[in-house]
Amino acid sequence: MPWVNADACIACGVCIEECPVGAIALVKDTAEINDEECIHCGRCHDVCPNEAVRHDGERIPEEIEANLAWTRRLLKHFATPEEKGALVERMKRHFAKQKKVAEQTIQRLDSLGDTL
Repeated sequence: MPWVNADACIACGVCIEECPVGAIALVKDTAEINDEECIHCGRCHDVCPNEAVRHDGERIPEEIEANLAWTRRLLKHFATPEEKGALVERMKRHFAKQKKVAEQTIQRLDSLGDTL
């Protein structure tokens, strides 16, 4: 999903005007993209004069750290090394499932290209 770097956004409104589905709004002098409404057309990214609209791939390190922080918070609920180890294994299965869903979705998206 595209996102807006608030430090780079100058609230010029160009992205808002260009968005064909109205998925962008100014919130506290920063453009914000509604992920539910965004159609991934890339227009906001292309027109932003300050390159404030960014690609989500840049957020991978942040997302990894958020996942680790979540796991650390959960670990506080377990007392023994065995319980904590079991949680870590469950978290690995959780993220492996997400990976599998993403991989299979990508495969199915490839087949959509045949129907265009």
